[in-house]
Amino acid sequence: MREAKSSDSRNSDQYHWKRVTRPHRHLTTATEVKRVIDLFGGDRSRLLDIAEAVQHRFGSISDEAVKALADGLGMHAVEVEDMVSFYAFLDREPRGRFRVRLSKTPISLMKGAGDVARAFESALAISIGSTTPDGKFTLEWTSDIGMADQEPAALINRMVLTELTPADVPDIIASLRHRSNKGDEPPFPLHPVDGSMLPKAVVKPSLVKAGPLLSGPLGRDDGLRAALSMEPGEVVAVITASKLRGRGGAGFPTGMKWRLTAKAVGSDHYVVCNADEGEPGTFKDRVLLSEFPDLVIDGMTVAGYALGAKHGLIYLRGEYAYLWDMLQDVLANRRSAGLLGTNILGRKGFDFDIRIQLGAGAYICGEESSLLESLEGKRGTPRDRPPFPTERGYLHQPTAIDNVETFACAARILAQGAAWFSGLGTAESTGTKLMSVAGDCSRPGVYEVPFGITVNELLDMVGAPDAAFVQIGGPSGQSVAPKDFGRRIAYEDLSTGGSTMIFGPTRDILDIALQFAAFFVDESCGWCAPCRVGTTLLKQGMEKIVAGRATLDDLKATEALGHTVARMSRCGLGQMAPNPILSTMRNFPELYEARLSPEPFSPRVSLEDALRAAVLIQGRASVPEEA
Repeated sequence: MREAKSSDSRNSDQYHWKRVTRPHRHLTTATEVKRVIDLFGGDRSRLLDIAEAVQHRFGSISDEAVKALADGLGMHAVEVEDMVSFYAFLDREPRGRFRVRLSKTPISLMKGAGDVARAFESALAISIGSTTPDGKFTLEWTSDIGMADQEPAALINRMVLTELTPADVPDIIASLRHRSNKGDEPPFPLHPVDGSMLPKAVVKPSLVKAGPLLSGPLGRDDGLRAALSMEPGEVVAVITASKLRGRGGAGFPTGMKWRLTAKAVGSDHYVVCNADEGEPGTFKDRVLLSEFPDLVIDGMTVAGYALGAKHGLIYLRGEYAYLWDMLQDVLANRRSAGLLGTNILGRKGFDFDIRIQLGAGAYICGEESSLLESLEGKRGTPRDRPPFPTERGYLHQPTAIDNVETFACAARILAQGAAWFSGLGTAESTGTKLMSVAGDCSRPGVYEVPFGITVNELLDMVGAPDAAFVQIGGPSGQSVAPKDFGRRIAYEDLSTGGSTMIFGPTRDILDIALQFAAFFVDESCGWCAPCRVGTTLLKQGMEKIVAGRATLDDLKATEALGHTVARMSRCGLGQMAPNPILSTMRNFPELYEARLSPEPFSPRVSLEDALRAAVLIQGRASVPEEA
């Protein structure tokens, strides 16, 4: 384990967990948990890291471990259990030593994920959702893992396997059994070499087309050196002049966000990189982090200088744990070169460092206030706003939260100038956009395109001449019909975080909308009733429609419910959850009409029959009989 470089555990270099991968057999759970807590300086805001370390040692987080965590951190046990129960990658009960999580999305199923799942079921002699009798394997579905261009994909203890076929499965299982027999504990976070013995344990480079942002000379500190030739306020002015807007999808002006954060009063200021790209079909941030990490970190450091922040945090989605070691090496190299740490590049008083927070499988944590809660070691539920993060963010201090791509843009803007950037794209959407493209196309991958490009132009570029519809912005975005392929990708028209899923003429559009509806049911945090209940009812409505059992009244009721959920939900997840249904209703009304039942609904059981048992129990009719 690398020792912390600061007594403040929030600012320390990342703890490598290699030295303490096994529990000491002679120690009690409480003693072992205490050792883990001490590794993180007893900092309760690091509870997510601490809980993951405890799970790695014991295989799950037992009642005894929950109590020990609560006692050691001065918390109530209910607070610990509340957090642990929230994340998909944390377990209260033991699971298999090897967790096989198969990506389940419309794209993965199109590419054969169902056949791969059946091959795993056959090889392990269990069904999806089960654990083998020897306790070595648990097989289950999981949501998108950021590999839409290389499906079918899977996570095995957070090792990523891509482009799987049923024929790969026997060798994968054999390799894992061989490792298990050797007694090796799978380390966490997993080092890339640990997956080298597994078939298909590789993530291929995905950048297909680079544009002005990602081509030409890319020095690892060009943006920072340019920023240090200015005053902090001037850096914010350059970002503002460039008209850069957030690349996560919302499109908030970055210069305004930085200005508000810089002037906010606080004992500390923070820069947070949102690398939790959980939107199905999106993987462009994965490409930036794996192929251009210095550009992203350069942009974060520029922000640190501009905002007077000393601390940066990268919230890395748990599915990208395989990038952990590489990113740690990048940070270490930058510290050695004087690009992070104390008195950066000789500038006295400019101290800024970055730590990585690994997520634990929660789509909602891509929402900025949920991300902040998770960073503080809590369940990732949205906060009420105001106050906004620029005023009270991480640890209640002023915080600028930006997307991975936004920081890459910021670094290039400082190096190349605001005029260079604002000269690209459109008047309201300057610069370029990274588009993650997958599905029914011949050339999937990441494309850097100018804002203002039409959907038709993008489809020609990626090799999709017969697209029946395109899902822009992931499930929370819009379903675009061929009649609208002339629309432009820009904040003023089709706003998107980058996910582009293409579906050909043989695909069942309504079934895909149903799959998206099921995704939102699984990923709702459950905080507010409109989302918790509404997403379930929307899914049930779509199931009825797809099965051909719905009437016109059912269709109208589902549409009305969608508008209610969008209007009344507390955060962006619930507000956007009805989009796949509402946009397909709007763009493909004929498909819905074709599924309607030709006969009016006629119940097989009368109301009187349904209530008969209850009437007998209570001894009276539920409705008084007429005289």
